[in-house]
Amino acid sequence: MAMYLTRFSYTPETWARMIENPEDRREAARSYIESVGGKLHGFWYAFGEHDGWNLWEAPDNVSMAAVTLAIGAGGALSSIETSVLLEVEDTIRALEKAKSIRYRPPAA
Repeated sequence: MAMYLTRFSYTPETWARMIENPEDRREAARSYIESVGGKLHGFWYAFGEHDGWNLWEAPDNVSMAAVTLAIGAGGALSSIETSVLLEVEDTIRALEKAKSIRYRPPAA
């Protein structure tokens, strides 16, 4: 299964609701990814550009996209970004494969 890193930020209204009724959102996140056959590996809040980070495992990109779309459509987030994570071995295979690609820059 593939690994994914999601960065998200809540809306001010979501933070206000969570202040009034604090809630551990890890269980909600876990249920979303498990519904498509995946696994939640981590959930963190952060200071900075994003309010939180999730590390997920999902069977495929379509399954992860479905989770991201469902969460994003819920209206609690002001932003959500998901990156596919590559294992080192996959990156090395990609580097080796890149040797055979004859890229030509624009106007060159």
